[in-house]
Amino acid sequence: MKKLLLFCMTLLLAGCGSGETEKAPAKQAKQPVPVEQKCQDCHPVSIDPFHSEIACTDCHGGKSIALTAEAAHENFVKFPAHPDNMEKNCAPCHAAQVQSARLSSHFTLKNEVNTVRMAFGAEKELQTLADIPQHEEINSILGLAEDMLRRRCLRCHVYYPGEQQYEKTVHGTGCAACHMQFKEGSIASHSFIKSPTDEQCLSCHNGNFVGADYYGLYEHDFHWDFRTPYQKDGSTPRPYGVDYHQLSPDIHKTAGLACIDCHAGSELMGSSPARITCASCHLWQEGDELPLDNVRAENASLFVVTRHEQKNIRVPKAIHPTHSIFKEKADCTVCHAQWAFTDEGTHLMRLDVEEFDPWEALYVQGSYEVENQLFVSLFSDDSYPYIFMTDKITNELYTGIWLKGFELRRWEFPIVCKDDKEILRICRPLLDLHLSFVNEDEELVFDAVSPQNAPLHGLLPYTPHTTGKAGAFYTERLHENTDLLIYPFNLPKAGIPEENL
Repeated sequence: MKKLLLFCMTLLLAGCGSGETEKAPAKQAKQPVPVEQKCQDCHPVSIDPFHSEIACTDCHGGKSIALTAEAAHENFVKFPAHPDNMEKNCAPCHAAQVQSARLSSHFTLKNEVNTVRMAFGAEKELQTLADIPQHEEINSILGLAEDMLRRRCLRCHVYYPGEQQYEKTVHGTGCAACHMQFKEGSIASHSFIKSPTDEQCLSCHNGNFVGADYYGLYEHDFHWDFRTPYQKDGSTPRPYGVDYHQLSPDIHKTAGLACIDCHAGSELMGSSPARITCASCHLWQEGDELPLDNVRAENASLFVVTRHEQKNIRVPKAIHPTHSIFKEKADCTVCHAQWAFTDEGTHLMRLDVEEFDPWEALYVQGSYEVENQLFVSLFSDDSYPYIFMTDKITNELYTGIWLKGFELRRWEFPIVCKDDKEILRICRPLLDLHLSFVNEDEELVFDAVSPQNAPLHGLLPYTPHTTGKAGAFYTERLHENTDLLIYPFNLPKAGIPEENL
């Protein structure tokens, strides 16, 4: 027994001598107690007085008080004002506005959609862009045109929030597209506004479409020889996706009128809008009905009261003798348009294989999806496993990418044509389109196919927003050879109504 006790003591002493003492257990750090948080604890946004009584979750879903971000965002709705959601979220308080908006041209885009579809052979009109057929396989030129519309063209509408990488193209969806403000690519606040600003209009009306011209913006060609002006780091500022020439803005813009001052909500969101014309204001006579609700009469003159700043701007009268001679023969823009959009030979190619080398100089495309895939494939060591493009209506990804180029981009000479009423108009080659398709087997299925049901040179009348004083040679525009009668279309029915343009 004594030997055993001695042996144990020897082991104990040996252990102590080796320095291997038993350590006291470390104290565990106290874990923070979960705290319930409200939406605005993480998202301190300002809300206008009219919506301040509505809980965030009433529109966005999720949980108003939660312990974790995951729990708070369960069943979260990112775009509560989206056309698919606005009936539930907006209509309970704004039923009439929602119903009117749903039928408006800004929501349906049926005019633009049907003009292109019928030029490529469609026989029936669609009521809304959401009705454009989706095509898993492309076996007709109409199917190719419809795929182009869904994935390349319709990047500016209330179903799609814009190109998030280009700060000036980002906007809300549905009702929020016009009534929620964005700044530098992000929501400025949750304060809904009644009258949209020009910045909101330009988030869609850019890229050589009416609206950009009001500000004198003309998009550069895509070729990299036109990448100017350069910044110190060698890049170019492209808030709309493509650089712009700065041309003369519209005289109404210079005078201080915003888009909404002439294009009121009743026009933009009405199912049967009454369009304002130049004559509505400039040929107004005492006793006539006032053309807009923000126009007042005083001493036989009209004054526009701007909706944002409440400025009073006098409307000059059209008193030159030419107006009385040609008012039934020519649109006002024939003389007063300083310049017009005249992009000719618009080529669009759907490419289902990664053969981007010929497009090296055209990697800037006005679409970040396209630009990014071209840039990665051509100028980096990485590549995507497949090429793709988003359906801009459903946000689903589909194989294939749409590339774009032009034969000529110019603005010098507005094109004068006659419409179906023999009235002189400014026209542009909107249907001068050429569609191609290379499938995944590298087969050229369609090669630069043009519309069969389109007017000569694809010309359609439009109203350029580049108004200014008539130049010294305005009579040349009135008397030049205008044998180009763009109507009627060679369509199954007797032409496309002008309101579809």
